[in-house]
Amino acid sequence: MEPLPILYSFRRCPYAMRARMAVVREGFRVELREVVLRDRPEHMMEISPKGTVPVLQLLDGTVIEESLEIMQHVLDWELSEEEANWAERNDGEFKHHLDRYKYPNRYEGVEEDEHRALASVYLSDLNTRLGQQPSFSNALSDALFPFVRQFANHDRTWFDAQPWPHLHAWLEACLASEAFGRCMVKVKPWVSGQDRLLFPQAEGTL
Repeated sequence: MEPLPILYSFRRCPYAMRARMAVVREGFRVELREVVLRDRPEHMMEISPKGTVPVLQLLDGTVIEESLEIMQHVLDWELSEEEANWAERNDGEFKHHLDRYKYPNRYEGVEEDEHRALASVYLSDLNTRLGQQPSFSNALSDALFPFVRQFANHDRTWFDAQPWPHLHAWLEACLASEAFGRCMVKVKPWVSGQDRLLFPQAEGTL
């Protein structure tokens, strides 16, 4: 059987989502290994001791541990200055406030509403940019929307009531795409010795 790169992933993780989106977009065939985070596979920990997903091991043994770097490798994507700025704001500023909005009990002295307001600064700016031309590339959209999705799902009624028409339309288009459907296929957690799971699955086999 033809050897393939190995992608360790966790279905609901936004970092893993964007890596899988790149794999789907490019048709970059991998062996997908779904991880249970409380019981991380020994092989994954050997090649990436930090223990977070996604992790991509290439055929030559090279290990790529950061989701944005996986996207860049799979898509041969060189970020423009604007793309790099949005990715940096998403992974830094927005993710910081998203975590404290969604999981306030994990942080001492955190007010959920305060971090929702601070995260909304980024979302308002994103809404403005999405109303302008040129449109974002698929790659940049895929790098950002899993995190916006996570924010929106925490209180969808509140999110939908905000004056962000371009953001709402963009997010809905991302979620409705066939690529996202293929990205989010449900698979059983990987265990050593099982038959390998090829990913992405063929179109139409969601």
